[in-house]
Amino acid sequence: MNTSEFRRRGKEMVDYVANYMEGIEGRQVYPDVEPGYLRPLIPDSAPQEPDTFEDIINDIEKIIMPGVTHWHSPYFFAYFPTASSYPAMLADMLCGAIGCIGFSWAASPACTELETVMMDWLGKMLELPKAFLTEKAGEGGGVIQGSASEATLVALLAARTKVIHRLQAASPELTQAAIMEKLVAYSSDQAHSSVERAGLIGGVKLKAIPSDGNFAMRASALQEALKRDRAAGLIPFFVVATLGTTTCCSFDNLLEVGPICNKEDMWLHVDAAYAGSAFICPEFRHLLNGVEFADSFNFNPHKWLLVNFDCSAMWCRQLVPILRLKKTCLVSVVVRRSR
Repeated sequence: MNTSEFRRRGKEMVDYVANYMEGIEGRQVYPDVEPGYLRPLIPDSAPQEPDTFEDIINDIEKIIMPGVTHWHSPYFFAYFPTASSYPAMLADMLCGAIGCIGFSWAASPACTELETVMMDWLGKMLELPKAFLTEKAGEGGGVIQGSASEATLVALLAARTKVIHRLQAASPELTQAAIMEKLVAYSSDQAHSSVERAGLIGGVKLKAIPSDGNFAMRASALQEALKRDRAAGLIPFFVVATLGTTTCCSFDNLLEVGPICNKEDMWLHVDAAYAGSAFICPEFRHLLNGVEFADSFNFNPHKWLLVNFDCSAMWCRQLVPILRLKKTCLVSVVVRRSR
């Protein structure tokens, strides 16, 4: 495909997308297919010769669309909202054209710096504490992750690294393995399954705190678990508080849980993946009260804010524990500041 054909096909694709969006309510929301429907309909190996653009579009309608769940249909009420908009689609097109890989400042200065500035914009919209912003050259900052699941895992690994460094500084004879076998993390029994997966990947124990009648984690239940585990010789180090659970949109009590985490020197990660966008509205900002106790905070603009997947915004109060993980997209923030 040369430039001339790209111009022509690009216009055709824009028309196809616009027609799809305009007529989406006429499509069956959930596909009437069985698992494995697709394999018999396509070749079992890649073709030796390319198909025409027209044939590909025809295959999309005849083969792919019958198996698509139309998340943007006005009749789709499952899971959660998935954001999309025409400006976001155009932005994705431009990003695909530029195609830079922003793993460091030098790899693409504009990529790194625009992300940093936009994360500050978004943090201000949420009225996050200034410690989470980078504009004043503080210790914190924000970075775009692929998903809230990824953000929870990054936070857990950072917390694990931080506590291991702290304990080994006090007792150099302790090995990492000896410490890790005693580490324990906590979340509400209403937390997303990705929190449990983060514990499995991070190689630490994860315990579910029983929620109250409003499906919220409360201080009393957390304190009981901490007391019991410390008596058993375990090391509590990480707590996930959820603001807007996937199951019923319940809210853990940050104003109760936060001070306990600070007092016990445990990393507090706030997962607001589902409901976080609402905190931009002044009438819902109070639901974020207590975030000042958090070490990290995350929500998903790709759910409510008309941004295509994947855009999961994560902020940390201090970047140093994250940098020890060699998270290069956050290292780039430090490189930018040093210039």
